[in-house]
Amino acid sequence: MKTHKLALIPGDGIGVDVTDATMEVLAAAGTQFGFALETETFPWSCEYYLQTGAMMPEDGIETLGGFDAIYLGAVGWPATVPDSVSLHGLLLPIRKAFNQYANIRPHRLLPGVEGPLKAEGFDILCIRENTEGEYSGAGGRVHQGKDNEVATEVAIFTRKGVERIIRFGFEQARARRGHLTSVTKSNAQKYSMVFWDEVTKEIAAEYPDVTVSHMHIDAMAAKMVMAPESLDVIVASNLFGDILTDLGAAIQGGLGFAASANICPDRSGPSMFEPVHGSAPDIAGKNIANPIAAIWSGAMMLEHLGEGEAAAAVLAAIEAVTAQGIGTRPGKSTTDEITAAIKAALEK
Repeated sequence: MKTHKLALIPGDGIGVDVTDATMEVLAAAGTQFGFALETETFPWSCEYYLQTGAMMPEDGIETLGGFDAIYLGAVGWPATVPDSVSLHGLLLPIRKAFNQYANIRPHRLLPGVEGPLKAEGFDILCIRENTEGEYSGAGGRVHQGKDNEVATEVAIFTRKGVERIIRFGFEQARARRGHLTSVTKSNAQKYSMVFWDEVTKEIAAEYPDVTVSHMHIDAMAAKMVMAPESLDVIVASNLFGDILTDLGAAIQGGLGFAASANICPDRSGPSMFEPVHGSAPDIAGKNIANPIAAIWSGAMMLEHLGEGEAAAAVLAAIEAVTAQGIGTRPGKSTTDEITAAIKAALEK
């Protein structure tokens, strides 16, 4: 029996709740499809930060490197630790250290889920550059607290970084419906985004079977609302991808359905999988968090680990459950009820 080694970082708030739910479902899938999951849980979180002064220990990255994949529940507790500290202390260092430059987020309506739009049948895959761009961390502040205070945040775009995420997007489009939309703001950002457009056109020559569109971020936001069914694969920078994927979560019914994967495409390090939603401290431990986004992220992890049949079965089980109205509306079903229903559907 094949065994996959997983590092679990439940994190804060409902991250603990949905991680437990996900592992229940994935363990059941392993039993059904003949593989095992060997897990080790790490308590790295905002609580850990308050106890130690760091979001993870100095050897945290080295420790994670020994696993096949990383599963993250949610991180953040802004009442005690600023989001800038928790983000830059855990999530971003992991993404950068393991070259997880491709953030993948699927956006579509699950059966039985009512989104805020009249549109149905959309199936969007958003590819977000995940390690540089606007979140590079380059910049600083001087003369703090004075009237001549200056703050800079420099977006870093390298040719290697842009080429590889664009090429990754083309590969995804080729495997799907053959259309890629590159999102920039090159009418206003005449250096970085014009550069992105130029690189996209260069890479497009390698993929004559994929049609390409170029769209500004504001126009894309409107199109995702007005005509989401017309979109296939979207590729965007770190910031623009972050914004568009939250919009994608909204049109698919909310953050409770928004899964994601942080992929290291060359597999030189582990990839990381996480639901998009936050830690929601106000409902933590109350058995009311929706685990569907987390379990969907777990299915993406199984796919990455080579367990494609099991991944498809987990997603089919989620769809069967939401088609019955379970987990489709806040407060209607508990975390445990949704998890049990997905496990039961998986067995069938």
